[in-house]
Amino acid sequence: MTEPPRWSARAEREAYGKTLRDRVRRVDQDRWVEGERDVLGRLRASEAGRHRDLLAVRHAKMAESPFGFLRGGAWVMAPDLAALPATGYHVQICGDAHVRNLGAYAAIDGRVVFDVNDFDETCRAPWEWELTRLAISLVVVGREGGASDASARDAVRAMVRTWRETLQQLADLPAVELARYCVHRFPPDGAVGRVLRKAERMTPVAALADLTDEAARPHFVDIPNKLRRATPEESAKVLAALQQYRETLGPNRQQVLDCYEPYDVAFKIAGTGSIGAKNYVVLCAGNGPSDPLILQVKQALPSCYEALGLVGQDPRIARHGGKRVAEGQHRMQTWADPFLGWTTLDDHPCYVRHLADHQGSIDPKDLKRSALAEYASVCGETFAKAHARTGDPAVLWGYAGEAEKLDRALAARAIAGADQVIEDWHALVGAIARGEVEAGAR
Repeated sequence: MTEPPRWSARAEREAYGKTLRDRVRRVDQDRWVEGERDVLGRLRASEAGRHRDLLAVRHAKMAESPFGFLRGGAWVMAPDLAALPATGYHVQICGDAHVRNLGAYAAIDGRVVFDVNDFDETCRAPWEWELTRLAISLVVVGREGGASDASARDAVRAMVRTWRETLQQLADLPAVELARYCVHRFPPDGAVGRVLRKAERMTPVAALADLTDEAARPHFVDIPNKLRRATPEESAKVLAALQQYRETLGPNRQQVLDCYEPYDVAFKIAGTGSIGAKNYVVLCAGNGPSDPLILQVKQALPSCYEALGLVGQDPRIARHGGKRVAEGQHRMQTWADPFLGWTTLDDHPCYVRHLADHQGSIDPKDLKRSALAEYASVCGETFAKAHARTGDPAVLWGYAGEAEKLDRALAARAIAGADQVIEDWHALVGAIARGEVEAGAR
């Protein structure tokens, strides 16, 4: 049966979704990979083209804990995800789904919203890859927080159940309303509520105080393992790249950007998976010293799924890496950063975004007991919204259905996948101890 167009009757599209069960039964979504894996080889392959002197920092962060390894290990897990049974139904995925790659930020009207917020690996791929990686992260974080595997399994089932039920609701929405759908149903005193309160405090002025000196006209300062002032040559190249970036914004955003003068540049070390890539911050002055704008100019490394040949070249995905990231973000988020754009720096594709505008993410230490299940449910709704925007919610609901078969299967897969992450982490820690992999501060 050929997939019916979006304007077909919902029943017809749901029926197509049910035919996907002939490709992979829902109960068979519990499987995980078996056999030997070259963990260190995959890790080294992911580091091609990066700043070699920063890789020790990356390895140290990945060695801190199994979750630290998972955060930096999208390339390590990607071949495993591709080897699993899948329906073949593609949506836009962020490509690096885990509990810290959702968070809060300021929408264009200034409201603080919650959504997926990392798109370095984004591409069109099977939806199962997204939910599987997210589910595994819930188990890994749950274990590190002292939760039993039974509790972690319940959290994964809550996430998948909410994903299913949200798709059922979204399948009836007019396309215009789906485009405006925003996740907002969560307890104000729960895990997500704490993220939003943290984001409300993270204003551009607060970010400025954290990264700069106290001069009348602030400048970036050197902060070990976090920030390094750019050389004059680096600064000139980054500032020049902003001209191309400006042309990727709409006229209304160009008008706002033109009110700011970029005058200082620093190299920033942040995250885990992208350490070693070019990553600059640019300080701009607007209406006086109390009106700063900090832009991030970050190299868009190839998506691991495309680089490893796990997905084909989709004509809807831009060939410029920075544009790929920006377009993926626009597709998945309800409200995207108004300063989101792209440029090229030293022949490297980059994306540009507003840094630290009321941004906040979950602290894994907060995901204990009932908070883990609560947060998992919000994650399920958030990714359902993103997948509904970039696929067909009626098709996905048709496959998933009302029964809890998919919930139970992915929960079982998540336990096995978390075991694998811990085993891979031990492989890295052992290699560091033997001196085969360098790790430490720079």
